[in-house]
Amino acid sequence: MEPFAIAVLAAGGFVAGVVNTLAGGGSMLTVPLLVMLGWPGTLATGTTRIGGLAQTVAAVASFRQRGIGALTASLPVLAPVALGSIAGAVAVSRLADATFERAFGLVMLAILAPTLRPPKPRVADGGVAAWPAWVRGLVFFAIGLYGGAFQAGVGIVLLLALGRAGYDLVTANAIKVLVVGALTAVAVPVFVASAQVAWGPALVLTAGMAAGGWVGAHFAVRGGERLIRPVLAVAVIALALRMIGLL
Repeated sequence: MEPFAIAVLAAGGFVAGVVNTLAGGGSMLTVPLLVMLGWPGTLATGTTRIGGLAQTVAAVASFRQRGIGALTASLPVLAPVALGSIAGAVAVSRLADATFERAFGLVMLAILAPTLRPPKPRVADGGVAAWPAWVRGLVFFAIGLYGGAFQAGVGIVLLLALGRAGYDLVTANAIKVLVVGALTAVAVPVFVASAQVAWGPALVLTAGMAAGGWVGAHFAVRGGERLIRPVLAVAVIALALRMIGLL
């Protein structure tokens, strides 16, 4: 890899790690960066998963260090998300590059409307128990299916779903990071087995995104909802601009 490409990927990975931790959508930066530097779309999305996994591990550790644990609260959503992630990763790993890019655009359009809707008021007791078990299972299986296939923007969708389930945004962010880490962990072997990871760029992204995840968790806890809400709004706007071809 050229020094310029290494610098661009490291910086882009750091920014993506911060954005992923605070809101989501960091893959909308890393996947286009990899494509711009010459890697095809399916290889780019597999490569991004390696950096994303490192970012979630760093962010979870950073949240825990600051007293925000999410393991117990995330258990009701982990199983359906993981199952959906496996199915989504298997499906997308069999697509041709051109098909992947068309499907990517269509999925971006599909998630715009629910992302822009304002969240419902929080339930009194909080937590995913506010939804019936079958609804919760379907919602988070669908999120896992999308995340396993496309990854980009899955944090935004998860944050929206967790907010509607009654969590405050700081706790929802910690849960989101852990759940995204789980779905990434089960999806990565599929991409590795399909030879859809470029290991040089993956290692650069790993360093940048891990650092960004650690810093992003620090910002989330210190800034709280006052910081997370505007970052989430920017992520949604960036998603919209990308969908209409302006970004």
